[in-house]
Amino acid sequence: MQALIFVVVLGWLFVPIYVKAGVVTMPEYLRKRFGGKRIQVYLSVLSLIVYIFTKISADIFSGAIFIQLAIGLNLYLAIIILLAITALYTITGGLAAVIYTDTLQTFIMVVGSFILMGFAFKEVGGYDAFMQKYMEAIPSNVSYGGTEISENCYKPRPDAFHIFRDPVSGDLPWPGLIFGLSILALWYWCTDQVIVQRCLSGKNMSHVKAGCIMCGYLKLLPMFIIVMPGMISRILYTDVVACVVPKICEEACGTAVGCTNIAYPKMVVELMPNGLRGLMLSVMLASLMSSLTSIFNSASTLFTMDIYTKIRKRPSEKELMLAGRAFMLLLIGISIAWVPVVQSAQSGQLFDYIQSVTSYLGPPIAAVFLLGIFCKRVNEQGAFWGLMLGLLVGLSRMIAEFAFGTGSCVTPSNCPFIICGIHYLYFAIILFGVSAIVILAISFMTKPIPDVHVSIIALLLLETCGGEKNESELPDIHLGKTSFLC
Repeated sequence: MQALIFVVVLGWLFVPIYVKAGVVTMPEYLRKRFGGKRIQVYLSVLSLIVYIFTKISADIFSGAIFIQLAIGLNLYLAIIILLAITALYTITGGLAAVIYTDTLQTFIMVVGSFILMGFAFKEVGGYDAFMQKYMEAIPSNVSYGGTEISENCYKPRPDAFHIFRDPVSGDLPWPGLIFGLSILALWYWCTDQVIVQRCLSGKNMSHVKAGCIMCGYLKLLPMFIIVMPGMISRILYTDVVACVVPKICEEACGTAVGCTNIAYPKMVVELMPNGLRGLMLSVMLASLMSSLTSIFNSASTLFTMDIYTKIRKRPSEKELMLAGRAFMLLLIGISIAWVPVVQSAQSGQLFDYIQSVTSYLGPPIAAVFLLGIFCKRVNEQGAFWGLMLGLLVGLSRMIAEFAFGTGSCVTPSNCPFIICGIHYLYFAIILFGVSAIVILAISFMTKPIPDVHVSIIALLLLETCGGEKNESELPDIHLGKTSFLC
């Protein structure tokens, strides 16, 4: 739901501002908006860290699971094969290859996913049978160490078919789902380099907006082609997908805390006919590789344009290319070392792991971009110290959670409630609010950015709100000197 809204906001509000700014990276935009270089360097470094913790390691892990299930290879051998093909793809093709292949892969993957959904519902006996059987999908072995495991660990949740769940006991509480995920969606869809870079490569604004609309429509599909088939996988392969006994889980998928991550790929391997299975596996792997390629391209751009050029003045294009490729190798090495953490974090649920890490690091960035566009009084000091405080608070929660371990239902974590007891989506709301308050407070207590020129941002916002814009009156301006509310 949030993705549908914010991808449209990206195309109609954020991308025009980035284009008028003439920027290549998001940190570069903040430098033009606030002046100085420390925010630019900080955001570049933080973005690269987020890529390691979430995007690269999670994509590597996901692709390796597909290879492991399809061919039966060791997880890390599967990772090496995946990365070798991806490296060749990235170096020879670049971003243009990613965009063209993504277009074809998306079409094949959507069609294949609908076919898999059809097979899944046929196997389970229709939608009504699906709802009934899911609530009855209980693994056969529920004893650990000679004692019966609590029913809460292996029985499906009573609110499994509800989107808006209890604000206290829900695994995705509805206030967090509405407000917390909206903050994460703002950060991801409107300010993340991987997403924005694709928009900035568009031929013109009409193409950008059309692409955003198409993306919004595609984001309506996952509930039907991913979530529901994943739930059916629990019905068909209950003892594997819903396992709770650590020893059994480790034998089934190599992770003691649970095997929910293999629900979808297992159904692809087990349920689809031979020809379609091969096509689906190849497209899913190609999609994961193109996703990795996009991340590598964006990470390389961030490093070379925002960090390396600060170290080496006026480097040649060949030097920048070599530096970017060398840095990609470093990123890959660190990401592979992080894969075991991804395997066991958040009870082995990859989605929760990605959302939780994003909740700890993304909200301060979202606050800076949002206030930077809609509040002209926000200055460099306020933005920088808001980011710093947000980072300290977010890292404190993340490090404590990893240090104590997220545990599982059978062996819960001993992390104190005051640190880990607050749901990560609620933490995102709190972190966003604290960051915004600090940004505004310090900005109002320090010297404002002088109103030297009329900002392109102001004119764009006036146009968005129904005002008129006279192109001939646009002065040669330094973008980011001011910005205004509608």
